[in-house]
Amino acid sequence: MLWFETALLPGGWASGVRIGVTHGRIVQVDAGAEPQPEDERHAIAIPGLCNLHSHGFQRGMAGLAEIKGPADDSFWSWRDVMYRFLYRLSPDHVEAITALAYVEMLESGFTRVGEFHYLHHDPSGAPYADRGEMASRIAAAARDTGIGLTLLPVFYAHADFGGAPPLDAQRRFVSDPDSFGGLLADCRRVAAALEDANVGIAPHSLRAVTPEELREILPLAQAGPIHIHAAEQTKEVENCLAWLGARPVAWLFDHAPVDARWCLVHATHVNPSEIGRMAHSGAVAGLCPVTEANLGDGIFPAAAYADAGGRIGIGSDSNVLVDAAGEFRLLEYAQRLSLRCRNVLAAGEGRSTGRSLFDAALEGGARALGVSAVGLRPGASADIVTFGRDDCSLAGARGDSILDGWIFGGARIDRVWRWGREVVRDGRHRAGGAIRERYRRMLVGLLE
Repeated sequence: MLWFETALLPGGWASGVRIGVTHGRIVQVDAGAEPQPEDERHAIAIPGLCNLHSHGFQRGMAGLAEIKGPADDSFWSWRDVMYRFLYRLSPDHVEAITALAYVEMLESGFTRVGEFHYLHHDPSGAPYADRGEMASRIAAAARDTGIGLTLLPVFYAHADFGGAPPLDAQRRFVSDPDSFGGLLADCRRVAAALEDANVGIAPHSLRAVTPEELREILPLAQAGPIHIHAAEQTKEVENCLAWLGARPVAWLFDHAPVDARWCLVHATHVNPSEIGRMAHSGAVAGLCPVTEANLGDGIFPAAAYADAGGRIGIGSDSNVLVDAAGEFRLLEYAQRLSLRCRNVLAAGEGRSTGRSLFDAALEGGARALGVSAVGLRPGASADIVTFGRDDCSLAGARGDSILDGWIFGGARIDRVWRWGREVVRDGRHRAGGAIRERYRRMLVGLLE
């Protein structure tokens, strides 16, 4: 049994919390309990978070795209750098880079990741002998680090709206509906070998998927999650209006069965009507503030969306910096800067901003990744994050001020359990040394 001085339970903070774990899941939670002699004792516990949007291999690009490009340097010029980087990646590279990203996620408080997986083929664009080769490398990274995995194989067929032929630089992504069905079957096979993994689908975006293809592939999701990039850049919105006569998010609601299984990733450039439709549908807005800031995408209207009752989750996307607290902090600070006021995303007067952000992302991230039970409760995965009382940023902190001290004050995570196994101790992943060394060796060779 694990005993915590205080823990954030579904009903709020509780003192003296004993948690029993069997086969990876929480089977018992007792509050107001005294520690027993055999209990492992810790100070502060919160549930682990879902990282709902990751491109694991892009962790290897961190710092490589920070040189000024053309006068209109933007997402589109960053994408050219990304294409040149991925051209050289082997399956070994992808596994090593993704494993480092997953180590850093666990150390920052993420215990499950939604891997938006679109690097399917070899550098020539041909399928590997095993179509699921790259998916198997992502699964290996998840297995070796212990993170929970929701694998989201991406359907990508076109360079732009109107079914434009894919660019040569996109050849490692491209599928047609038939080959995607086979790839998806391989991804399900790969995921079945992992504990607590599941699979959804990810039509990349309306610029990479035609309306006809979208209708054809959606049934392949079965009951799993559906993720799509939507309205990330203003150019995307303008081109969608020119081709389909509607904005991307509005078009999806008019022509696709968007519901609570869907995650609209970024959704940065939405208007009030689209905000209302998203909120009403139960879909999750997948927000990645660090990447969105790094790419200069814009600021999601989170305050208006929260007022409409919309659901959010957070992701690390390009993994330029993996930091769960940092994603929360930038989400709130961007709202403060744009609206020129404080505590914008707090759930009401007298409410903690950190707690409001955490609760929203805990529930929204789980929904987006197809997790039915979340939090420190019986039946949920035993995904637990702890802080020590010796952290100066938590001096005197009680209740919600603990989350504020983490998100806004820089408190450091002490330990992490994922599926009932301790994977992080004293802030460092147990296998992190070997995984970091493999990453360094691989990346030096790749960039020479």
